[in-house]
Amino acid sequence: MPIHIRQLGYQDYEMVLHDMQHFTQHRNPETSDEIWIVEHPPVYTLGLSGKREHLLTVGDIPVVHSDRGGQVTYHGPGQLVVYTLLDTQRLGLNIRELVDVLEHAMIATLAQYGVTAQAKADAPGVYVDGKKIGSIGLRIKKHCSYHGLSLNNAMDLRPFTHINPCGYSGLEMTQLADLGVHVDTADLAVLVTEKIIAVLIP
Repeated sequence: MPIHIRQLGYQDYEMVLHDMQHFTQHRNPETSDEIWIVEHPPVYTLGLSGKREHLLTVGDIPVVHSDRGGQVTYHGPGQLVVYTLLDTQRLGLNIRELVDVLEHAMIATLAQYGVTAQAKADAPGVYVDGKKIGSIGLRIKKHCSYHGLSLNNAMDLRPFTHINPCGYSGLEMTQLADLGVHVDTADLAVLVTEKIIAVLIP
């Protein structure tokens, strides 16, 4: 069964969250899987286990309670966000395996730009020289996943300094632009999405 890719452009986080929830709630075993590609206006999102103590000085950037796993993170323009709305049961994936798929898609994409990145077993996401460049947050409902990954491309990283990213005090963030790689976010999305699909539909 093919995976449909939807280019959402620049969209409000809460609106897309509602759409993901609605899609997942109303899908059935015959519903095709989808991947949504989006950028969000500045927003902090607090996961299901998120603690407000990790919000340090958020200022006027809105905070949205999300139903993904994990703690607090930041989304903003210049960050690629890829949401994976998948029937994980049909694909034979558990949540750890899906995390691996998303991490490896980001690592393989970064490698194409000459950037060596790693995953950490105890802290989901993708790191370059100890700095985090890619984050993952997922939700499984009715044996189906939503939410997904975010990959920092060319954005203002300063809002990350006003939180404990993913609940880790002092965790530094990085992005492709700071590593000397200049790529359009839409082109980055193509590579990441291709690598996800290549694993899901070999």
